[in-house]
Amino acid sequence: MYVELKNIDKTYGDFKASEQVNFGIEKGKLVALLGPSGSGKTTILRMIAGLETPNTGDIMIDGNRVNDIPASERGIGFVFQNYALFRYMTVYQNIAFGLEIKKVPKKQVKERVGQLIELTGLMGMEKRYPNQLSGGQRQRVAFARALAPNPSLLLLDEPFAAIDAKVRLELRSWLREMIHKVGITSIFVTHDQDEAVEVADEIIVTNNGRVEQIGPPLEIYKKPNTPFVAEFIGQSEREPEYYKLRGFQKGNYIGAIIRPEFVEAFKSDNLKFKDIIEYSDEGIIEDISFRGNCLLVTLNVRGIILTTQRSLERRPIKVGEKMCVIVYRVYAYDEEKTYLLENSELKGKQIITL
Repeated sequence: MYVELKNIDKTYGDFKASEQVNFGIEKGKLVALLGPSGSGKTTILRMIAGLETPNTGDIMIDGNRVNDIPASERGIGFVFQNYALFRYMTVYQNIAFGLEIKKVPKKQVKERVGQLIELTGLMGMEKRYPNQLSGGQRQRVAFARALAPNPSLLLLDEPFAAIDAKVRLELRSWLREMIHKVGITSIFVTHDQDEAVEVADEIIVTNNGRVEQIGPPLEIYKKPNTPFVAEFIGQSEREPEYYKLRGFQKGNYIGAIIRPEFVEAFKSDNLKFKDIIEYSDEGIIEDISFRGNCLLVTLNVRGIILTTQRSLERRPIKVGEKMCVIVYRVYAYDEEKTYLLENSELKGKQIITL
């Protein structure tokens, strides 16, 4: 592993920011530290950077313990949430700053800055100042400046937080492409699950100072290990009385987490579902919310509130309308783990999803 954290603890007074944090990151991987506010993800990033010191445990980079090595000597590039660009420096000067501090010869500085300006798509903007750039352009400058000294590791703290939604989507794919092109091991902090799933090779989910789960985005999404991960990833709702739904038994579980994609709602005359309509529950539509590319439909089924997504291409529906509702599967959970339960009445049946 290129980056390893072993038995890391970090406290601030009585508050445990990190507790027994253990993980490893392979060289060249782009990894997301994902979790809600206060989950400990930024503390982990700052300890790797050398901006915070763990109370116990070892931080290893390329096989070397770096706990006692100053931040400036760890060979790490850092991209801050608010860009941290120098207002009175041009794009060129901002990118060149780290090289000039290290007294790199001017010819090499010019060559390196030119490479990075081309790589990040900032050609023609060399003489502009930060206030003459868009949010996306400023983030590219910050990215180029962090890469200028050829760091062995790149850390990014909420890199898209200060950018508007449309530009954020464009920058996600751009960042993933750039990092893989450069081949640098990178770790970024985010609380946005869509961002983590779209950009990262691997996700480390944090909660209350602990690591809940580590894995590729698809695995994290489809096979959550804990109730927290199952609920935090995706649009999920906890339901203690899930066993009231057809096809499920109570078992030794506290409750279940149900995602919209696990729920199908259809009209009683929909012939596409004629073979499984007998296994459906009756639901009443309580709310319909337009989400751009679909409708988010809220239904009351036996006193249980469920949500499902409905294509705009399907027939119109209205609040108060009765629908046939089938729940294909749920994530049942106990105190520590989750368990995927399939609808027992649908075993061997042909399932249609629209």
